[in-house]
Amino acid sequence: MAEAVMLGRMEDTAEGKSHIFPVQVYWEDTDAGGIVYYANYLKFTERARTDMLRGLGINQQAMMEDGANFVVRACKIEYLIPAKMEDQLTVVTRLTDLRGASMRMKQDIYRDRDKLVTTEVRVACLGAEGRPQRLSSAINDKFNAILGV
Repeated sequence: MAEAVMLGRMEDTAEGKSHIFPVQVYWEDTDAGGIVYYANYLKFTERARTDMLRGLGINQQAMMEDGANFVVRACKIEYLIPAKMEDQLTVVTRLTDLRGASMRMKQDIYRDRDKLVTTEVRVACLGAEGRPQRLSSAINDKFNAILGV
């Protein structure tokens, strides 16, 4: 199996260490009006979170095989400006809070300098039985490095 490669990049921003992830808008992402269908923004943010984990060396497939899994517990999203077919977007993900079995992230989607969508996501780690499970110390250390702890 080939080693997974991060498509985005980690960057120091004014708000702290952030993951920057590019997204190209295709025909399949749009609705009949030619703008991005509202639910597809959640797909874009999911791809960015997965890419960030990959870049941190967190293998979600291996986690699942060990009986742990990340799941979205809550998501707040606000649509500010619509994106259109052929737009080049950027998803900026920033870890804002880390707990024993969960974390909060802020994810904003931009077209150039225009903020199109803003989200706040709470992600939990669940064990095989579907109950909250503390993050392993190795994973916790990787997230703390982002937070600067």
